[in-house]
Amino acid sequence: MVKPAGYVPFGDKVVYSLPGLVLAAVGVPLYVYIPKFYTDVVGVSATAMGGIILAARLADAASDPLIGVISDRTRTRFGRRRPYISLGSLTLSLFLAALYIPPHWDQGLVTLWFAASILLLSLAWTVVDVPWESLGPEITFSYDERTALFSFREGMTIAGTVVAAGTPWLIERGLSLSESPADQRIKFAVFAAVFIPLTLICCWMCALRIRERTGTHLEDNEGREHFWSSWRETLTNRPFLVLLAAYAVAAIGANLPATLIIYYVEYVLGGRQTEVFILLYVCSGIAFLPLWLWIARRVDKKRAWIAAMAINTGAFLGIFFLGQGDLVLYALLTAISGTGFGASLALPAAMQADVIDYDQLLHGQRREGRFIGVWSVVRKGSSAVGLGLALPLLDYFGYQPGQEQSQEVKMALRVLYCLVPCLCQIGAILITLAYPLSRSRHQAVLEGIQRRQSGQSTLDPLNPATRLQPTGENGA
Repeated sequence: MVKPAGYVPFGDKVVYSLPGLVLAAVGVPLYVYIPKFYTDVVGVSATAMGGIILAARLADAASDPLIGVISDRTRTRFGRRRPYISLGSLTLSLFLAALYIPPHWDQGLVTLWFAASILLLSLAWTVVDVPWESLGPEITFSYDERTALFSFREGMTIAGTVVAAGTPWLIERGLSLSESPADQRIKFAVFAAVFIPLTLICCWMCALRIRERTGTHLEDNEGREHFWSSWRETLTNRPFLVLLAAYAVAAIGANLPATLIIYYVEYVLGGRQTEVFILLYVCSGIAFLPLWLWIARRVDKKRAWIAAMAINTGAFLGIFFLGQGDLVLYALLTAISGTGFGASLALPAAMQADVIDYDQLLHGQRREGRFIGVWSVVRKGSSAVGLGLALPLLDYFGYQPGQEQSQEVKMALRVLYCLVPCLCQIGAILITLAYPLSRSRHQAVLEGIQRRQSGQSTLDPLNPATRLQPTGENGA
């Protein structure tokens, strides 16, 4: 059987995606379990928690473009990205242990411990994540094969989310742990002991097997390019800006439920087994991901992503009207909402890779790291906005850890968990309508890159009045 152009072997898809499994598995608890663990067990106040997470995410986000540029310019015998993936995972593991195994100190000192641990963990995360994500767009330039590759990557990320949701529950049951502070500390210490070696194994497997393409590095004259001129080119890429704006608005909405689900299930619905609902949501996302891949092949990525966001929003809106004891109905709406979860991760990532091709057409450079760095700033900044506002607002309305909450707190949970995310999704849909890179235009971009590299001029597919002059061999 003849493989299509740009085909990526199944094994390469899996191995490239492996870091997503562990990054999600150790990262999801940071915003689902860790806030409640630190507020209710370790002793950090909700207001301090929100402020620290906001500050850590913003500081972390500020480092993303820097790491992206550094990895773009890195020259080693092992490539631009792989040294960071392999060596960064060592530092990531160290700070993972610090965060999940906090000391028995008083509130002031343990708050400082939490602040330092989450800040350093986030920075180590960036050193691994930005180069790893930047490696993806280099692996294939096929419009549809990219969708398949990033579906694998995000599917593995969702699988990591499933593991993250289920492992604390399995540890509790397997070790017969209670809700006592001492047992909760044991639970997260065991969690760290499991995932530290897995993090190292998965990152090193990816770094050892996936080879970077030759000829994708920046030419030497890029190093003499004016810094701000180069960034201006990145930040004036119209398809990228539209995609980035849509993703940012959607991400704000997505991070609020992730942070508040434990609070919502316990205090609004009267349930306890939050892990079951998280598993239901993410398993629904995995199950329907192949369908979204099929839909994206039949139409295009933009339309498929809009449809996924619409389904997610419609189902999630119904959750606002639920109350005490409505756990079965909540489970049903959660499963329906989750059908678009996988697509909301895989399709924007695949669209982003197409945008990087368009940048290469315009400027003759492969600059994945810069685009991934800016993308990470927005992704983390959006989550920081949600996280930084949600917990202090609960505190403002009178949240009391481990007690029956007032009607004001319950209404605040309903609005923040349901209504605000739905409004964000609707806003993201409206912005996405302006995204201009279709399948046919992306093909014209790839053909234009080839013509410029072969010494011919070509037209800009998005601005036909603009003729682009030939470049040397550079990029794809």
